[in-house]
Amino acid sequence: MDYSLELNYRVSYVVRGADKMDSGCSYSGSNTDMTSPSGTSSMGTQRKDSFLWGKAPAGFIQVEKKQTEGMKVHKNDILDDIQKLRMDIENVMTEIHTMESNQENKNVVRAKRFLCGKKKFNMDPVKASAKGIQYLLNNDLLENTPEAVAEFLYKEEGLGKTAIGNFLGEREEFHLQILKAFVDLHEFSDLNLVQALRQFLWSFRLPGEAQKIDRMMEAFAQRYCTCNTGVFQSTDTCYILSFSIIMLNTSLHNPNVKDKPSLERFISMNRSINNGGDLPSDLLTKLFESIKNEPFKIPEDDGNDLTHTFFNPDREGWLLKEGGRVKTWKRRWFILTDSCLYYFQYTTDKEPKGIIPLENLCVKEVDDPHKQFCLELSNPHCRGQKIKACKTDPDGRVVMGKHQSYRISAASAEERDDWVEAIRACITKDPFYDLVSARRKRVISSVYTEP
Repeated sequence: MDYSLELNYRVSYVVRGADKMDSGCSYSGSNTDMTSPSGTSSMGTQRKDSFLWGKAPAGFIQVEKKQTEGMKVHKNDILDDIQKLRMDIENVMTEIHTMESNQENKNVVRAKRFLCGKKKFNMDPVKASAKGIQYLLNNDLLENTPEAVAEFLYKEEGLGKTAIGNFLGEREEFHLQILKAFVDLHEFSDLNLVQALRQFLWSFRLPGEAQKIDRMMEAFAQRYCTCNTGVFQSTDTCYILSFSIIMLNTSLHNPNVKDKPSLERFISMNRSINNGGDLPSDLLTKLFESIKNEPFKIPEDDGNDLTHTFFNPDREGWLLKEGGRVKTWKRRWFILTDSCLYYFQYTTDKEPKGIIPLENLCVKEVDDPHKQFCLELSNPHCRGQKIKACKTDPDGRVVMGKHQSYRISAASAEERDDWVEAIRACITKDPFYDLVSARRKRVISSVYTEP
């Protein structure tokens, strides 16, 4: 503010007021006769001397000085306040930038930890998936509730379907709660059983262990019957028929299966499973034709394009395999299914490095001078001859294997024994039939024991 202009304005205002008083205003005072010409002339002369020549009355000057000094003090106070305000603003802005920077750093750290948790989950689908979830829970990256974990498994991108399947199949109570919440995220209303299975089996990959498969398919059957009341008389019916459909898919679309089941055979397989009664033939026909025309598919990140081959493996995991010509040991991801042992360099490979048909082979535990916990595959009837197996060479061509026997090393004696047992079972029969047969017997026995 320009205080000199303000002062000039005030002075000119007083001058104009004085001129107006000269034009006819009358005053009364104790010492001056305002009615006499001499008195009027004397006061007019004083005013002209005072105002016209830039001289203000003494009282007026004192008032103006006080006002000016007061304004100067007020101005200085305002300038001090402005300076303090500027400093406060600078401090606040510095704090804001610091907070934003800290928040950005926290977000970066959180994102890195979240990605690390996903990698831990995918690292070893059989064993490490639970460690990945625990890592996310410990770092407050995932809410410790069954619903939150289930939603993470159902919606989060980049998770391995094999790891999801193995995690959901565990028998601990928290895992069972997560499995139920996971299945409840699927909406099966107004879908036939094949359509519901396609949706369900797209969200994960069935594990190789029969107990895990049993728990997951039981949860599926309960959810489907809840969404479609009246379609089946019990969840056992849905359970058995679901397995029959999965086995039908394998039999129809696996090139290793020569005896393809017919519609009549499929209908015959599923007699008396609906609480002792038969399911409608038109329903079974529709389900059969749906699978025949379009096999089940699984996501690409499950390791291959041969969906019918690796759809429901008997066992899978990391093992060390000894080379045929060059006796070096290499880590490979093995999948046991359909009387064949497949091995991959990585779990995400679309094609196996090698295939070992188990027909006419036997498996046994062996001691090796270089590796612990070994098992061996060999042909007891043709010793000294190469096993009929194949592998891909560095150029990608499929060539015959060079093994007279396959020696494989596990991480522990328990793991080796589990593989030996699984391979022997795979050579002799399909474990799916055991699950279905047990459930079928339970249904039939319950029908006949009812009063």
